Amino acid sequence: MTGTDMHDETEDSGPGGYAAARLRLLTEETRSGPPRRTALADLTDDWLTGLFAAGAQGARGVSLVAVGGYGRAELSPRSDLDLLLLHDGGDPRAVAALADRLWYPVWDLGLALDHSVRTPAEARKTAGEDLKVQLGLLDARHLAGDLGLTTALRTAVLADWRNQAPKRLPALRELCEERAERQGELQYLLEPDLKEARGGLRDATALRAVAASWLADAPREGLAEARRRLLDVRDALHLTTGRATDRLALQEQDQVAAALGVLDADALLRQVYESARVIAYAGDVTWREVGRVLRSRAVRPRLRAMLGGGRPTAERSPLAEGVVEQDGEVVLARTARPERDPVLPLRAAAAAAQAGLPLSLHAVRRMATTARPLPTPWPAEAREQLVTLLGSGRPTVQVWEALEAEGLVNGLFPDWERVRCRPQRNAVHLWTVDRHLIETAVRASEFTRRVHRPDLLLVAALLHDIGKGWPGDHSVAGEVIARDTAARLGFDQHDVTVIATLVRHHLLLVETATRRDLDDPATVRAVAEAVGSQGTLELLHALTEADALATGPAAWSSWRASLVTDLVGRVRAVLSGDVPADPGGAAPTAEQERLALEAVATGAPVLALRAQTEPPAEPSGDPEPLGVELVVAVPDQPGVLPAVAGVLAMHRLTVRTAELRALDLPAGVEGSVLLLDWRVAAEYGSLPQAARLRADLVRALDGTLDVAGRLAERDAAYPRRRGVVAPPPRVTVAPAASRHATVIEVRAQDAPGLLFRIGRALEDAGVRVRSAHASTLGANAVDAFYVTRERGVRLPGDEAVEVARKLEETLRG
Repeated sequence: MTGTDMHDETEDSGPGGYAAARLRLLTEETRSGPPRRTALADLTDDWLTGLFAAGAQGARGVSLVAVGGYGRAELSPRSDLDLLLLHDGGDPRAVAALADRLWYPVWDLGLALDHSVRTPAEARKTAGEDLKVQLGLLDARHLAGDLGLTTALRTAVLADWRNQAPKRLPALRELCEERAERQGELQYLLEPDLKEARGGLRDATALRAVAASWLADAPREGLAEARRRLLDVRDALHLTTGRATDRLALQEQDQVAAALGVLDADALLRQVYESARVIAYAGDVTWREVGRVLRSRAVRPRLRAMLGGGRPTAERSPLAEGVVEQDGEVVLARTARPERDPVLPLRAAAAAAQAGLPLSLHAVRRMATTARPLPTPWPAEAREQLVTLLGSGRPTVQVWEALEAEGLVNGLFPDWERVRCRPQRNAVHLWTVDRHLIETAVRASEFTRRVHRPDLLLVAALLHDIGKGWPGDHSVAGEVIARDTAARLGFDQHDVTVIATLVRHHLLLVETATRRDLDDPATVRAVAEAVGSQGTLELLHALTEADALATGPAAWSSWRASLVTDLVGRVRAVLSGDVPADPGGAAPTAEQERLALEAVATGAPVLALRAQTEPPAEPSGDPEPLGVELVVAVPDQPGVLPAVAGVLAMHRLTVRTAELRALDLPAGVEGSVLLLDWRVAAEYGSLPQAARLRADLVRALDGTLDVAGRLAERDAAYPRRRGVVAPPPRVTVAPAASRHATVIEVRAQDAPGLLFRIGRALEDAGVRVRSAHASTLGANAVDAFYVTRERGVRLPGDEAVEVARKLEETLRG
């Protein structure tokens, strides 16, 4: 039945005819979704037009206008009718009589009605005072009467909206944020409000209003489809419940899924979450653009005056190779070539998270469409950038969402699609599976000071529930996926095994601690056998807490924490036979021995730079760059560690790994030499020449180069961004780690000059660094220093603790 057929019937039978036609339309199985909403709007238009014609009797200067959702012709079965009776200020009694002829038939049918009677001036005045009224008028649509009156109002309202946009749009954004605070995020709620929650229909309407301002526009890809899907779910919800409700309650989800032909309630929720995610992400991008435009408008006159009337250009600050900051976003450098640089997406994401900045939509889309896939296994830099991204704390969430919105995450982790937007029907869980995994990584980043291998902790946090996309025990399935993924990421066999063990047993500690008798030796022995080593136990303890905290408030408590800690202590005692061996280096290579002999002969430092590569991913490909090896041989003397570290920091070289040890010289050669074998990377641009590094190192050792002053000047000129709040550094003593030296362990946020500060603080404490093992794991520095007194003996316990305390105070300062 067409809209015209329905109109003919309603003219004959009045409101009863409209009601019958409406009922037939809503129960017609062959028509649903947008066609049914359009047909319902057409049917209602025809009925109201007939009522208006009968009541107006040819009167001029009055019109009937649909606003809000009805103005957009988006009538769900139980939607309100939003109507405005517009008049030019003529006979008030005639207008009132006409309003009665319109409103009462609507009420008689039991339809919800939101109505008003105003002149154009009154409508504009009310819109200026009430943002919600103004938003409704933006969708005004003429139904009947004086078309010129409606058109004039529409034109004036749109002009007002555009003229007032600098003031109204911030107010609209505030409304959206307040609503999100009250209603939560649609993409994570088990009983979501399809209209009011963040990412719902009201946010989609707000994006239309922003577009109407001409100030900014939302990303179009997928937005219309997401909005349509939410409207379809709301239609089915109205028909299923027979109520004007927007809340998708648990007890109604199966029926709604069946009405839409969806497999089950989980599949329904997943579709809702996917739609909400599209709308929420579009909102984030759009509101950033609005803020940027408004800021540029505010500063443009002053900038033009400063530039002599010229056009200002946005400043670009480098963040990483191929990645810059521009106007509060992370964008690609002009020289960046995603098609040649497969690591660029991860490098850009890590830089954005570390800086606490959003990734530009344009940059993400360019990388998604042009970036070359990473080889298998991943190169070392890709793995390091992933760890940096995961270890950046709360900013990781926003950056990950941007990558996911454009399909980059699925490209990096093919198994991610199975957990994406997957609901968790458990009141304890706050998030979908995928967001829970990211939230666990965020929580785990707070514990990176507690573990020796934060990179393994962060990757295991990302993967620990990845098996929930498969049938059966998700820990068992997850172990298989984690093993495959870790190998693809380029971890060695030992690390792959550790990650797989963490995923397989990520529930072991909390379940055993709360469900088994810890006084039974068999209980503790079983856990020890499953874990296998002290290092894995340490990681599993941190992962357990991060997982629980990321689940929700009900999943963790001081009681649970105490039980788990008790269990860990008992298991550690069982595993205590694995005492770490004393540090020992491999025999020097011929090249290292040559450098050492030259250093002894000249009495000065000698160094060599050599590029390191790993085999190509494909037989015909080029070797993958691994970094640059820097080998320095220095006659044994105080201050070597801070001198070398400080010079490298001055030259903007990032230390990835570092080994320092005393070298045994061949028989007959007098003197002693410290050998430093480090892997470094240039922060920006190319590496400095070895001759320049050596010259500065000589000056640093003889005291003619003020390394500390130079680093302080650089830090003052380029202050570090404060967008990321890192956990404080932690310095501890490992008393049983060596029989010949005191081992001081440092875990801190990686930063330029960190090794210099540590080395200088240890020198100031009057201890000698006999061996050092430093590594940068993502954003974390994990360093161990084997120190002795001047006579080469271990520090007494109290003195070692005091040295560690002072070093931690120095790093915190």
